[in-house]
Amino acid sequence: MKIASIQLEIIDAESSANRAERVDGFLDGLKDCDLVMLPEIWKTGFNTFDKYIEESESLNGPFVKHFSQKARNLKVYLFCGSFVEKYNGKYYNTSVLFDPNGHLIATYHKIHLFSTYGSQEGMILTRGEKPTVVDTELGPIGLSTCYDLRFPELYRRELDLGAKLFIVTSAWPIPRISHWELFNAARAVENQCFLASCNCVGSNRGTVLGGHSRVVNPWGETIATAGEHEEALRAEIDMSSVDKIRDEFPQLKHRVPIDKEM
Repeated sequence: MKIASIQLEIIDAESSANRAERVDGFLDGLKDCDLVMLPEIWKTGFNTFDKYIEESESLNGPFVKHFSQKARNLKVYLFCGSFVEKYNGKYYNTSVLFDPNGHLIATYHKIHLFSTYGSQEGMILTRGEKPTVVDTELGPIGLSTCYDLRFPELYRRELDLGAKLFIVTSAWPIPRISHWELFNAARAVENQCFLASCNCVGSNRGTVLGGHSRVVNPWGETIATAGEHEEALRAEIDMSSVDKIRDEFPQLKHRVPIDKEM
C-alpha cells in the first residue's frame, strides 16, 4: 500500500479558498497512491476558533462534495483530515474518509477535545461518542484525531473492532512534538498496528505547528517521517505483515482483563 501524508503549512493571512487550491495542487500530484491524508481542520486553521461557526458545513456541504469528486478523479482512498461539521444544531470536529469511487465510507467525531493552553475547541464543539473502524480493500482502518493520541483506550477499542491501520489527522504544536513522536510509536506497538499520521506546519494564531508526520510499523519503528516544513510524505507498507507480526509475537493473545478488585 502506498501512502501519502500532505503535511500542509497553515498561513494565517491566506484565505480558506486559497488554501484549498493549494491542497488540490498537492493532490493532483499524488495519483499513484492508494491512501492520501490531510491534517486537522486545515481549511479554517485549528486555532482560528472565531471562524469555526462561520465556516462550518454539513456533510452535504461543498467540502465533502469537493473531496468526494477528488477521490473519484484520483482513484484513491482520501482521508481529508477534518473540518467543523454542523449537525442538528451542534458542531463537531469531523474527519472523513472517501473510497476510490468517491463514496463517503467513514466519518469520525473527535472524542477527546483539547481544552487547555487557551484552546477553545472544547467550548465550541461537541465531543464524539464512539470510535470508527471501517473495512476497506486496503484493510480495516481506525480513524482518530490529534489529542486522541494521548488516550490509549480509544486505540485499544479500535483494535478490538478489527483495526490494522490507525490514521491520525492532527494540528499538534512544536513545543510538545516529543510527545507526538512517542505517542505515534506507542499506539502502533502496543496494538501491533500500522499508524500513519498527518500533522500541520506553519503558525496559526501564534501557535507554531510541529510537523513530523510519520508512518510507524507494528513494531513501533518509524519507517518514514517528515520534517518541519510543508511536504508530501510518502511511504509504502505491507498490511499482510500485521498478522505475521501478531503470530510471531502474540502479545495481544496474552491480554488479561484487569478487574478493579485485583
